[in-house]
Amino acid sequence: MGICIFKAIFELFILISQSFMTFIKTFLTLVAFVLLASSCNKYNKVTKSKDYEYKLKMADEYYGKGKYKVAQQLYEELFPVFKGSVKFEELYFKDAYCFYYMQMYEDAENLFKGFLEVFPNSTKSEEVDYMRSYCFYNQSPKLELEQVNTVRAMGMMQTFINTHPGSAHIEEASVIIDKCRAKLEQKEYRSAELYYDMGQFRAAAIAFTNLTNNYPESLQGDTYKIKTVKAYYKFAKLSILDKQIERFEKVIGEYQDFVDRYPESNLLKEAESFSNLSQNQIKAIKYEQTQTSTKR
Repeated sequence: MGICIFKAIFELFILISQSFMTFIKTFLTLVAFVLLASSCNKYNKVTKSKDYEYKLKMADEYYGKGKYKVAQQLYEELFPVFKGSVKFEELYFKDAYCFYYMQMYEDAENLFKGFLEVFPNSTKSEEVDYMRSYCFYNQSPKLELEQVNTVRAMGMMQTFINTHPGSAHIEEASVIIDKCRAKLEQKEYRSAELYYDMGQFRAAAIAFTNLTNNYPESLQGDTYKIKTVKAYYKFAKLSILDKQIERFEKVIGEYQDFVDRYPESNLLKEAESFSNLSQNQIKAIKYEQTQTSTKR
């Protein structure tokens, strides 16, 4: 009997709880709807207003609250109104930042560029110049895609450093250049590896050589160089007999360049082994050529 009563009370409690939660959800939905309606009414009132000072004040208020889409729409409406006035510079500046904060970096970059053209002597020009470069960095795509914006970001950041040598953004700009450079290096490395994996050893050797030359400061330099040696060796092995001596000599030359560049490398022994193999191949070919000549 006691168990039945307890079960009934428990079920009643569950029912009440569910009803209460349903009420809370309904109440919160209603509150959200009311707030949204109120917000829409307020925005409609602002956008329909002919009091442009009031509209600008509200645009700044929306901007300050992080409601960048609403602020941007109001700033856009006010562009022709305040153009040429003392308030136009700040309006233009915030409008550009609205696009930036909405992650619409191409539009933001265009507006930052426009700002510099309209207000070349502005006290904000240094910041805007940096932000324009930063927009290109934010548009840098995935590694698999073309890196036009990555290259552009590097160039613009370097120009910024040269143009504003005392800027507080110098260190950050340098870091971004290094990140972009590392990204381009990684992309080139993947391309070189792909050539190698596909058995296109001459193309791989050239690609790894370019990596070594393009990024002489890279910590992976000796790795790129050993891959150059290996790729040229495999290319020589697959070549027709008449071309093999010349191509094995290329392997030996690449090994010697390896020694000059990375005399302390842990990969030196491996590189030496390919040089020795190439020398042995050349001796074997020359011996075979001598034997063939003697028999004639």
